[in-house]
Amino acid sequence: MRYIAASNYTAPRLAQALAVSEREGFARYSALQNQYNLVERDEYERATAPLLVRESIPSLPYYGLARGFLAGKYRRGVEVESARAAAVRAAYDNKRGYAVLETLGDITAAHRVPVAAVSLAWLSAQPTVAAPIASARTVEQLAELLCSVGLDLSARELAALDAVSGNEIS
Repeated sequence: MRYIAASNYTAPRLAQALAVSEREGFARYSALQNQYNLVERDEYERATAPLLVRESIPSLPYYGLARGFLAGKYRRGVEVESARAAAVRAAYDNKRGYAVLETLGDITAAHRVPVAAVSLAWLSAQPTVAAPIASARTVEQLAELLCSVGLDLSARELAALDAVSGNEIS
């Protein structure tokens, strides 16, 4: 048996590919890799997630930390030394982005884990997610990411993150 996965497919494109696989007897996509995180939810949850549920296809979302924004190093008034800091700030430096960080901070304090761990734990708790993808450049960053494994957020914490990030999952 062969297993294949798709990356960056829209819901209509994935549905079309699944129909072709069915009709032609081709290998069927068994996973999807798309962008999905606390601050990039709309497209995924509105169109992609319902298709994944219907087709029993798990996702492995990339940019689980929104290019580092959800890792805890970005704060109002703090300069971040990074080649991509300007692009990250341009995308997420807004009231909603900082509200998400504030809620993450509250939950982080309660669990005594890094912000990145809570961000990834939220993502792991989503029904269509098999495992989030996050990258680390240092051993210290890797240790922060590994804290997400086995971190179970309460229903109240998940609801608070859903509410502040602007897309309550129905």
